[in-house]
Amino acid sequence: MSASHFSSAAASRAPRLPRSAPLREKGRADEDWALNQRVAGGDRAAFQLLVLRHEGRLRAFLARAAGCDADDLAQEAFVRAWQRAGDFRGQGSYAAWIMGIGWRLFLDQRRTAQRREGLAQGDDVATATDPRGASDAAIDADRLLGALSPQERAALTLCFGHGWSHGDAAEIMGVPLGTLKSLVLRGRAKAQKMIGEGADA
Repeated sequence: MSASHFSSAAASRAPRLPRSAPLREKGRADEDWALNQRVAGGDRAAFQLLVLRHEGRLRAFLARAAGCDADDLAQEAFVRAWQRAGDFRGQGSYAAWIMGIGWRLFLDQRRTAQRREGLAQGDDVATATDPRGASDAAIDADRLLGALSPQERAALTLCFGHGWSHGDAAEIMGVPLGTLKSLVLRGRAKAQKMIGEGADA
């Protein structure tokens, strides 16, 4: 069972939803909760609607955090959401819940890859301080983000690229609020340093 199957099958039947509607809007949150309750009972049509509502933002976030693995991770996240629909209690937004699933899948995948390749945890820091390509990075947002650790990249993407509050971003990433704020500050400082180096080059 794949999320892309749900999405493509529903695309011709489900109405297009306005992208301007805020994710935290009470009515939208209530609708997502009701749809997920139906999903927990095995309703595939309800799940198709949830996929259509949330896959764009999930894929965009994972593309920044994980790069080329974004589509596979997003699909796996929706498969997990289908399988574990009963775990969502409606205490936060469905959007934050599904993005949290995607983020944890990314972290699991990354840890597995590091074990296989014998990479040290300090590799992210080494990459972030590498001055090569600083001039290009000053004008290339993808390269700027790519030079940060995955946690810093995700925090900046959530808070500045997607407009989540620090509290929501901390919930999605499964970290304390103070940690999230530190990641944002550290990521911004690194990005600003690289921009400055690019301007001076």
